Amino acid sequence: MSDQKFLERLKSKWGLKSLTQVVLILIVFALTGSSVLFLKPVIFKLVGFEHITGWKGTVLYLLLIFPMYQILLLVFGFIFGQFAFFWDKEKKLVGLMARLFRKKK
Repeated sequence: MSDQKFLERLKSKWGLKSLTQVVLILIVFALTGSSVLFLKPVIFKLVGFEHITGWKGTVLYLLLIFPMYQILLLVFGFIFGQFAFFWDKEKKLVGLMARLFRKKK
């Protein structure tokens, strides 16, 4: 599959107006992921958890790093003019997570 077709598919799937938007969003994802990889050891060291692995490490990762990733997505999205796209995705994610914890009637 050519790169152009791949980008067109993403454009269609995400409901975007241009290929430039697709590229900017991919840049935001790349910067956010790279930032988290850089910041995770620093944050774990600050809170004294740098050597924790296994399920404890996973739980700490979810509690500390996952929210930071979501915030960084919004920050980089804002910087690159794609805040509305990422804000919409965040609202959907929060809705999905809320449904997991709601009591069933």
